[in-house]
Amino acid sequence: MTRTGPRDDIDENDLVVDHAKDYAAGVPAVLVSLERAVEQMGVARTARTLTRLNQRHGFDCPGCAWPEAPGHRKPAEFCENGAKAVAEEATLRAVTPEFFAAHPISELSGRTDYWLGQQGRLTHPMVVRPGSDHYEPIEWDEAHRLIAEHLRELGTPDEAVFYTSGRTSNEAAFLYQLMIRSFGTNNMPDCSNMCHESSGSALTETIGIGKGSVSVPDLEQADLILIAGQNPGTNHPRMLSTLEKAKANGAKVIAINPLPEAGLRRFKDPQKINGVVGSGVHIADEFLQIRLGGDLALFQGLGRLLLEAEARSPGTVIDRAFVDAHCAGFDDYAEHVRGVDLDTVIEATGLTRSQIEDTARALAQSERTVLCWAMGLTQHTHAVATIQEAVNLLLMRGMIGKPGAGVCPVRGHSNVQGDRTMGIWEKMPEEFLAALEAEFSIESPRRHGWDTVDAIRAMRDGRARVFMAMGGNFVSATPDTAATEQALRNCALTVQVSTKLNRSHVVHGRTALILPTLGRTDLDVQATGKQLVSVEDSMSMVHLSRGRLKPLSAHLRSEVAIVCQLSRELLGADHPVPWSAFEDDYDRIRDSISRVVPGCTDYNTRVRRPDGFQLPHPPRDSREFRTHTGKANFTVNQLEWVPTPAGRLILQTLRSHDQYNTTIYGLDDRYRGVKGGRKVVFVNAGDIAEMGLHDGQLVDLVSEWTTGHGAVEERRVHDFRVVEYSTPPGNAAAYYPETNPLVPLDHVAAKSNTPVSKAVVVRLEPTGGN
Repeated sequence: MTRTGPRDDIDENDLVVDHAKDYAAGVPAVLVSLERAVEQMGVARTARTLTRLNQRHGFDCPGCAWPEAPGHRKPAEFCENGAKAVAEEATLRAVTPEFFAAHPISELSGRTDYWLGQQGRLTHPMVVRPGSDHYEPIEWDEAHRLIAEHLRELGTPDEAVFYTSGRTSNEAAFLYQLMIRSFGTNNMPDCSNMCHESSGSALTETIGIGKGSVSVPDLEQADLILIAGQNPGTNHPRMLSTLEKAKANGAKVIAINPLPEAGLRRFKDPQKINGVVGSGVHIADEFLQIRLGGDLALFQGLGRLLLEAEARSPGTVIDRAFVDAHCAGFDDYAEHVRGVDLDTVIEATGLTRSQIEDTARALAQSERTVLCWAMGLTQHTHAVATIQEAVNLLLMRGMIGKPGAGVCPVRGHSNVQGDRTMGIWEKMPEEFLAALEAEFSIESPRRHGWDTVDAIRAMRDGRARVFMAMGGNFVSATPDTAATEQALRNCALTVQVSTKLNRSHVVHGRTALILPTLGRTDLDVQATGKQLVSVEDSMSMVHLSRGRLKPLSAHLRSEVAIVCQLSRELLGADHPVPWSAFEDDYDRIRDSISRVVPGCTDYNTRVRRPDGFQLPHPPRDSREFRTHTGKANFTVNQLEWVPTPAGRLILQTLRSHDQYNTTIYGLDDRYRGVKGGRKVVFVNAGDIAEMGLHDGQLVDLVSEWTTGHGAVEERRVHDFRVVEYSTPPGNAAAYYPETNPLVPLDHVAAKSNTPVSKAVVVRLEPTGGN
């Protein structure tokens, strides 16, 4: 049955734990997709949306950034979680002014992220004024004036923070950063700061560009694929189809992960007979159940073993022609890893010597290696060094800039990479800023701005007084929830450009605005007619997205229109940027992008090709490495790992199968056997026994963080159910955002400043009376 009104019938405490599944997708994925879609959208709307999802003349999935393969598209070019993402956005449920009149903020602040998200689409611009406990309607023009007044009252533009979510289109992101820089600041934190910032830092230093070097055809041609710290079955399910093709072509897949995820065991493609009535395809040939934070040690151990194999049989392992012609720093790297102690590697990883040796042998024998990774590598203190060690392995073997080989950081949100390309970064290079000035006759600030962690610190300390978010759910995406919430409450004004209700609307500044915007599925009509937007996927392909659905409310405005209208109010009618022309015709935006953004020449023509166009990638395209040495750089890193203190566990935060980032679709983590709730902690059976606990017991999770001054800070979340699970001894896992309060704001990765959400020291205390 389709529900068109807000929901108040949600029970999040009917928790049932069953056995984990040993495969991903299959018929259950189809049934769940259709059930959720029809419940939210109805039958007709479901048919109109899902048949256009990820199609050439349709719209881009608002979920993950996994690319489509070039050429033919399947009739159903989406996964279960993509269908859920569309159902959430294209829902018929509506959050109207009457909803806010009936629900004070003090009540809504006690609701969960899931409950808030299930209420539906926002329909009107809303404001809460100082001292009020209710949002009330506000006209768009008045909302723009209110924002502009607060911004103009600041002592300096650097007292404002402008956040961006990866949902934002290329056109909106380009205009957003243009408005912000015209205003006079580079304070542009984005969601990438919390996920793949470590990848960008590592890759820029080693190969000269912070993006992956492979395409879907490269993965399909690889003969060895290493997947480290990534769960494609839940986070990037369409990747499983690519892995299935690679397996059919003879590839070997090695999964390196603390948890045995279903998608890396077997994949049952529901669009194939063997995925419906058969057993599907086994994905991982080898599963290395590594301890949290042990990947750097593994990669260094593999480096040593490759060097030893080369010494035994010179000229057969190290690609000397590639290393000599294209690399710098090899001798220092080789000297370092020859001294790596393999016993320490075994202790740090929890793997056996034979597992490590077998992996090294596979690397040595491979002619085309791709190494994929995600948050399991990027959210550690030594994340940048870990990724650099992965690159070292590929450089040794000459696996950059050849078909079927390369680096593959698998991005999360659907346009997080595109937003960065369009200038959403607190420290864009001079080349970009100079081009922006030449195009628009503005003056761009050169002082680097704040990333996410530094922006929270600034708001907490009173150095920033206005916060604006273009999409996303900042409160639930960030670490140290108490610190983040206090930071936002310290602001004079918070502004959220959103499609749906979330926790960032109920944790707000003294004055707060909600500006409702169109989503990917919505028809966008401006003065010159229907508009198109573009996005960039995880492999640097740029393509169009066309929304077709009639917006749920006449009061919704596109992100482009919101930025242009606010810019006219803030910057004045005589500002040199043609904001009105941009709002009327998005082709005009793309024309400017073509003259400012490297690689985007003739943007309007090329983006209209059937598959769009691929942005340049010098290491991939010509083995050109634009680093400080002019070559690909081997790096030397100290061996770091994460030992488990006595009586404690190392906790990683992760997603359920029924969520995407901070959007909670439901309460059924089908692959891990958890249904009806989210407050669980997955713990090794031996650790449960050693701590005197039992499966099913309720516990509080208490994190322990030693500050730079030697003090120990504790953070606590309550009433989590212990679930016996296959995790490495000393390691545990639990869902975010429920466990974000445990992650200290100052616990960040070196160089990238990414919050360390995969290595939180915790103790488990039985809940009172349990």
